[in-house]
Amino acid sequence: MRPEPAPQVPDPVAEIRASMRDCPTHGRPLVTLTYAQSLDGSISYRPDAPLTLSGPETKHLTHRLRAAHDAILVGVGTVLADDPKLTARRVGGPHPLPVVLDSHLRTPPTARVLRHPRGCLLATTPEAPQEREAALRAQGARMVRLPRDGEGVSLPALLAWLYEEGVRSLMVEGGRRVLTAFLKAGLVDWVLLTIVPYFVGGVPAIAPLPPREPHPQSVEAFPGLSPDWKVTRLGRDLVLWGRMAGAQ
Repeated sequence: MRPEPAPQVPDPVAEIRASMRDCPTHGRPLVTLTYAQSLDGSISYRPDAPLTLSGPETKHLTHRLRAAHDAILVGVGTVLADDPKLTARRVGGPHPLPVVLDSHLRTPPTARVLRHPRGCLLATTPEAPQEREAALRAQGARMVRLPRDGEGVSLPALLAWLYEEGVRSLMVEGGRRVLTAFLKAGLVDWVLLTIVPYFVGGVPAIAPLPPREPHPQSVEAFPGLSPDWKVTRLGRDLVLWGRMAGAQ
């Protein structure tokens, strides 16, 4: 009797990459929201204290996902707290273009992302200080000033600008305000969530979201994934991914 073949492990990166070839995004990049959280939904212990959540296997997955996207976006809060490199160094590249949402140009001139192999784009507002722009440009940063929308840079304006620059896929890594803003704006096509087997009781990954109806009686009134979402174990962590319900 022949042994049964081992079950094929689903590959979220391959699935998301395949969707990039035939997914219409109506003049903006395809957006993948990705982050890690604890069992209780915490993204960090305190707002100003970075906390490593992902295990080595899911860190490697994150770098594969970075390499599959044209650009990667974080908020300036993540730059200040974590000082990330935003490269795909664990898999040898290619490296995505790093984009930092920074309404007031608080990115330090010493930030590691400014030494990224592809340079760094700072998306800011017309009111950002000119002297800060000069200091950051001196460190090699590119700058784009876009209209303000609510508390920061207009996300639709930024996505349209990136699309015009040739960016067809964008990975959004956080932090909390950025993740929440993309979900509120309905600008997410895919979600890849890493869940680690620990309780933290810290900062929630997502801030409260507006329901689709005034007095929701069911969780279906909030943004969610399409029914064909998937989950797999990778090392000690769980990885859950799927298209956003209603995404094209």
